[in-house]
Amino acid sequence: MLKRMLAVLAVFTVCTSAAFADDAPYKLKSEKVPPPKELSEPIRKLLSDDALQLTEASGETAITFWFRTAIPAQAAEEQIKNGLTYREVPVTTVIGAVQFAKPWTDYRKQKIPAGVYTLRLAIQPMDGDHMGTAPYGDFCLLSPAAKDQSADTMEPKALFEMSAGAPGGTHPGVMLLYPNSKPEAEPKLTAKPNGSAVLYVKRAVDAGGKQAALGFGFTVAGTTTAE
Repeated sequence: MLKRMLAVLAVFTVCTSAAFADDAPYKLKSEKVPPPKELSEPIRKLLSDDALQLTEASGETAITFWFRTAIPAQAAEEQIKNGLTYREVPVTTVIGAVQFAKPWTDYRKQKIPAGVYTLRLAIQPMDGDHMGTAPYGDFCLLSPAAKDQSADTMEPKALFEMSAGAPGGTHPGVMLLYPNSKPEAEPKLTAKPNGSAVLYVKRAVDAGGKQAALGFGFTVAGTTTAE
């Protein structure tokens, strides 16, 4: 009986995963594409030309990602052995860049105009304004390429102000990060409930001269359910 139940559960899991894959709003492909010239040279030279492109049903590219060749982290040998998390990467670190071919809606339901944006790591403030707005507290903040000129880290407040230029308001443009503790070698696009979709990738990390890897989960579709 137990074996039969496990077999049924396995079939259900595979079917559910397949259904989620079919429901994803984009298709994923890898292409050699130079990072956009809109990016400042200090940031541009950090990025790999192994771009990830999300295409619509029409075949048109909607979103293109470029990632840093090696993301800096601060981690001890034991942390590397146990698996790195977002918290080992310094806040405001440049993770990569993204280009939207058409306006995109961020996790906070803000409209982000078509264009090129940098992606920097941020942690959601733990205050009354943000409680219950997201399942996780890690984000990438989007900043207009023309405003982000240095590859260095910065004060979080300065990043928040710069990123607010993405939606053109007072709140930063945000891309929720899902945890990815066991990253696969190949990137994967996974549909989530409520019309959400997450791009899972594995990226190289330089932890004080030690080579490691960190999994990312970028929310490319879907918004908060909070009012």
